[in-house]
Amino acid sequence: MLSECTMASPVGELTLVASEQGLRAILWPEEREGRVPLPERQSDSAHAILAEAVRQLTEYFEGRRRDFDLPRDPVGTEFQKSVWTGLNAIPYGETRSYAALAVAIGRPGASRAVGAANGRNPLSIVTPCHRVIGANGALTGFAGGLAVKQWLLAHERGERALALEP
Repeated sequence: MLSECTMASPVGELTLVASEQGLRAILWPEEREGRVPLPERQSDSAHAILAEAVRQLTEYFEGRRRDFDLPRDPVGTEFQKSVWTGLNAIPYGETRSYAALAVAIGRPGASRAVGAANGRNPLSIVTPCHRVIGANGALTGFAGGLAVKQWLLAHERGERALALEP
């Protein structure tokens, strides 16, 4: 059975989910049903992986962490996992277009499929899907909402991030 806990953050209350192997998901307050399919889970804030994830996410939000060193256990297709691995190569504070990410993973004609896989990323923030933007530089879909995406990007650029409405 999976374990979960919640944590308060500047971008809202996050629900963290872990297996015994690693962090499985980070869910948003207004999570779209079925975006990240998860079996039954139990509350367990003492779960070692969850406790470490809370610690590292807190450091990230405080500006003291740029990379996450957590065991990860996302569930997805091989293509989705290749996209999620590609996301981890986007440096802190930088962005890439869907097309650039498609090229980076060796699938240059797969921008739309990359976008779909990006939208299914179960480990928002830790696997930085917020760093992917439209080819024209516009912010595009994000499971946490565009205001949160804008906040995360501003935070990583060291800019004063706007307060989010509760």
